[in-house]
Amino acid sequence: MTTAAIRWESYDAPALRRRLLQVQDGLASAQVDIEGMHCANCARRIEEALTRVDGVKSVAINRATHRLQLTWDLERARFSRLLRTIAALGFRPIVPNGVNEAAQRLREQRVALKRLAAAGIAMAQVMTFAFGLYAGALQGIESRYAEYLRLVSMLVTVPVVLYSAVPFFAGAWRDLAGRRVGMDVPVSLAIAAAFLASVYNTLRGTGHVYFDSVTMFVFLLLLGRFIEMRTRHHAGSVSDALARLIPPTAQRLHDGRVEAVPVYELAADDVIVIAAGAVIPADGVVIEGASQVDESLLTGESTPLARSAGLRVIGGSLNLSGPLQVRLTAVGPRTVIAGIVRLLERAQTERPRVARAADRVAAHFVAWILLGALAVYALWLWLDPPRAFPATLAVLVVTCPCALSLATPTVIAAATSRLARAGLLVTRADAIENLARAKRWVFDKTGTLTQGAPRIARRHTLGVLDADACSRIAAAIEQASGHPLAAAFQPYAHGAIQARNARVFPGRGVEGEIDGTHYRIGQLDFVGELGTGMNRPESVPEAAIFLANPSGLLAAYEMDDAVRLGAAAAIRELQVLGLQTELASGDHAEPVARVARELGIAAWYARLTPEAKLEHVRALGEKPGGVAMVGDGINDAPVLAAASVSVAMGGGSALAHASADLILMSESLATLAEAVPVARTALRIMRQNLFWAAAYNLLAIPLAALGWVPPWAAAIGMSASSVLVVLNAQRIAWIKVRPPRASPAVAPATEPAARRELPA
Repeated sequence: MTTAAIRWESYDAPALRRRLLQVQDGLASAQVDIEGMHCANCARRIEEALTRVDGVKSVAINRATHRLQLTWDLERARFSRLLRTIAALGFRPIVPNGVNEAAQRLREQRVALKRLAAAGIAMAQVMTFAFGLYAGALQGIESRYAEYLRLVSMLVTVPVVLYSAVPFFAGAWRDLAGRRVGMDVPVSLAIAAAFLASVYNTLRGTGHVYFDSVTMFVFLLLLGRFIEMRTRHHAGSVSDALARLIPPTAQRLHDGRVEAVPVYELAADDVIVIAAGAVIPADGVVIEGASQVDESLLTGESTPLARSAGLRVIGGSLNLSGPLQVRLTAVGPRTVIAGIVRLLERAQTERPRVARAADRVAAHFVAWILLGALAVYALWLWLDPPRAFPATLAVLVVTCPCALSLATPTVIAAATSRLARAGLLVTRADAIENLARAKRWVFDKTGTLTQGAPRIARRHTLGVLDADACSRIAAAIEQASGHPLAAAFQPYAHGAIQARNARVFPGRGVEGEIDGTHYRIGQLDFVGELGTGMNRPESVPEAAIFLANPSGLLAAYEMDDAVRLGAAAAIRELQVLGLQTELASGDHAEPVARVARELGIAAWYARLTPEAKLEHVRALGEKPGGVAMVGDGINDAPVLAAASVSVAMGGGSALAHASADLILMSESLATLAEAVPVARTALRIMRQNLFWAAAYNLLAIPLAALGWVPPWAAAIGMSASSVLVVLNAQRIAWIKVRPPRASPAVAPATEPAARRELPA
């Protein structure tokens, strides 16, 4: 077995598998950084090769960060085989583990800097010699001095070709070996042709030499790729920073003793000790102690949160004040922070519609360029032979689909990183484009515009059971529900009462059996289906929550839920941005109208079933401009999926998260008002990049073919086109977006202007 084979086989070891892979239902997923990938063609080669491996389920490469997201069947394919497949293509797969990533990036930067420095020093020297040759051609120079300058230029250029330009030749060889034509092919052809022709003319003592163009071309190409590499490292900094939040070791409590163990050895139900000032290594529930924790790096909330026995803590958060004992509920890839990283990587890996179109164009661009260069050479050879080689060389040098391929991925990476730092996690690439286009915003009420922590403001007994007995029954049935209203009954939950055959009716209520009796809790029309004569007393508002069995109504509960802090300012700022805001809720008209008045939302809709809410959002989506939906509950999942772009609250249900395009990790809705200008800026920059990439090639290729662009100028233009789109994308991070603060005209404080209420 070879050394390389041994190295890849080591990734199949159980210890490394636990650390690096996420395994669920027999499917494994992992992230792999690809070193040596420079264009969309490289990504296509890797994706096609891995897709042909038996057992591979999905392959996606982030063009901006060069990170591969891979999912496969563990029974049919080994991780080592997949890594060997990548290595066989000529690329270097690197599995990030949160420890060696910084060292790997530093090594990559050092190698790139060495090649860049060698090319830069040589370029400066050769340009000096070229200036003497150009001046001598105008003013006269002795042949022996001209030959000396050419010979010295050749010797200085040799290290550039044999060392600095090696990545281009290696990439071209990979492309040709894979029977593809990537961008490195015309680049290498231009470098080799210009260098060999210059060497030939130098040795025979006549003709033009292009050593200055060769060194300048290599230097500028390396400079562009170095800037792209630094940008790529920066684009992945948010997800990498999140991964690095987890400490390498933890203090585990075992048989009454505390032992230091690697984090990857932790398991669910382990008890760990977290000292004050330490980072929590995994998700769990506090079983002893009280402290303040800082979750700002995860949620964007800067205020420390109190945590004591029975409350949840999140891995990656900082324990500020007192020691805690925590029983772990999730470790490794199952933690909240690992899920955030995966969602962020998925957003940056997926390509929006405009990027897919650009990739299709770039895939055939190089072949067209090679055919065009051949036609230019043949035409000039017939018209004016001395101009054939310089014109062909300029065509090969000046063209570059790299700018076209980088135009959108760099913008997506910069925008997702920017929004993640603000507390808004982008989970799908199309979300940014759709967020920028959305003209109407529809909000759910409970848990979205309100705090999602309703409390029982008043209890009404309507049957033979007393208030406490009714509340215990209600709490037992509500345990089957994930709705925020269920939490209001938690103080009355007792283990002695258990509901059987519990069933949730989204938007209506919950039913279950206790001691053989059928109970329902929810809206009046829902509980009224159990029997006849269930009339609401006049003293009980229609918006109350009712408890009933087949004998009749037992109790009613008036609920209260405060408006979320900052919601009014966020709605106001969205309206200032020219967006229409609506409130759509399954609640009764009275609480919905109260929240709408308080927030200045003119259009509100009450008592909407999930089906009616879905129909409403679909109708809005048929109008010009998209619709954005913001919700958090299980019953919001269908409507979130149907909207043009959807936002799920971070504290919402897992089903809502899976259906949403963005997840609001912080508790403040103000992030949404900041996200819209960021998305609009990103879309504008994306269009600028695509326009520039297309316009540059449409203008530069004819000029080069006509012989009006010398090879050295072509080198500058080609490198500048890629650098420009990369730097333009970074403006998203540089520009300080401030949503307008002026107060718009809002609905009067009496009755909102528009509403729709379904009949009870």
